[in-house]
Amino acid sequence: MAELWLAGLLAALGIALSAARFAIGPRAVDRVVAFDALTIISVAGLVIIALATGRAIYLDVALVYALLSFLGVIVAARYLEGGE
Repeated sequence: MAELWLAGLLAALGIALSAARFAIGPRAVDRVVAFDALTIISVAGLVIIALATGRAIYLDVALVYALLSFLGVIVAARYLEGGE
């Protein structure tokens, strides 16, 4: 159980650092990368919660959230690239 606490602590640290980059990032590309990092860390946090509680429904939520965040990053990248 101590490993899950450590993993949660490291995920919280990663969220804090990514949120800082998202807020500070001088360019839009920096913000998109920080947003992608935030979503990846959030998915990892959902997996940690699923392991800690023993409920598999959180894994389903993490999977759907990962797919939607992937699509969101692709859309943002296409927009920044100037594509159609």
